Amino acid sequence: MKPKVVLIVASLLTLLLTIIHLTQDVMRQADGTNKIPIPIVVFAVWLYGTLMLSDRIWGYIIMLLGGLIGAAMIILHSKGVVISNSGGFFFVWTLFALSTTGWFTAILSARGIWTTLRSRRPKLPAQ
Repeated sequence: MKPKVVLIVASLLTLLLTIIHLTQDVMRQADGTNKIPIPIVVFAVWLYGTLMLSDRIWGYIIMLLGGLIGAAMIILHSKGVVISNSGGFFFVWTLFALSTTGWFTAILSARGIWTTLRSRRPKLPAQ
């Protein structure tokens, strides 16, 4: 399988798991504490970067940031920053799956940035 296709699938899976996880977070918070429009904008930019900019440097950067967001969820919850008593098998499973796909997305997008920048570097003539 081509690395670009794997990156797109991993980024979309990380986005889906992030949406599921954030939905669980919102359902456990008190009324009036939700900032619903902010994540929607982040998700829309992430989706656009994944689907429309997947072969450009900005797409790789957006997917890298999205992957890091996904990978950071388990760290935030393990320290009790967002929700101290989350509970629930599906909630914890989503955290593990989200962190795993987040790191995978971040690694693949960093690799994409690296190869894109290396291919743009001018070759020095042999002496």
